Amino acid sequence: MRAFVPFAAALLLVAPLCTPATAQNRAPAIETFPAPPRPVPPRPVTRLEPAPDARAEYDRCLARAAREPEAAYEDAMGWARTRGGGEAALHCAAIALYAQGRFRAAAIAFTDLAQATRDRRPTLRASLVSQAGHAWMIAGEPARALDAFAAAIGIAPDAAVFRIDRAEALAAMGQDWEAIDDLDRAVDLAPERGDIYALRAAAYRRVEALDLAAQDAERAVELAPRAAESWLERGIVNRLKGDKPAARRDFRQVLLLDPDGETGDAARANIERMELESGPPVGRGQRR
Repeated sequence: MRAFVPFAAALLLVAPLCTPATAQNRAPAIETFPAPPRPVPPRPVTRLEPAPDARAEYDRCLARAAREPEAAYEDAMGWARTRGGGEAALHCAAIALYAQGRFRAAAIAFTDLAQATRDRRPTLRASLVSQAGHAWMIAGEPARALDAFAAAIGIAPDAAVFRIDRAEALAAMGQDWEAIDDLDRAVDLAPERGDIYALRAAAYRRVEALDLAAQDAERAVELAPRAAESWLERGIVNRLKGDKPAARRDFRQVLLLDPDGETGDAARANIERMELESGPPVGRGQRR
């Protein structure tokens, strides 16, 4: 998953579709060590549609923001101030701020642009707001991030991606049942997306609803067999359930798919800990 979470106001919390964890099989007496959702680069925002004579400069600015964000920001602001760059220039400037790691400033820039844009596409405005949320999350302001995600959902309530964004933010704040509510709705909206099931499996695991976690982890592997995160989550669930051979097979599959990434590191650490028969399961992004 994904740096992370967008803004605004309209907390549509769907009523939980499942009973508390006490009604489910709990994890065995092995301390869980889940991978907390971590900041990831924001999802690509829908492109603006500048006037034909501005498209080439817009494309150049975006490309430079990825390579030289400081210079791209200065260029974008100069374009906005003196050459009528308008929304295209301001969009490039916001992306350049994010690329520099100036996340609070980027969040404000994305929010202002979402509020001011004359483009009436709901998905564009919601995506801009969501990018602001991701920036707020990395800036250490999760409450503002949640507002941003709620705003994105308010603009585009039938877009699964914004439910996922808010769920990741809620999970990062330890609000796993609330995250599950959003992921339930995301599954309704995009039932063939394996990543949603993997995220929900992790949330169920953290609230010790291990049977539900196992079901979702299995579905994640079925829908997204090339996603290392699916196999990692199933491996962790199998380890918690005491099925070390199955867990080991899942972790080895992770190593085939992502040998050098964080997911592979987590799988390797879990294998080592199983061999030692000590230590909690290791999720993606966690220290060994």
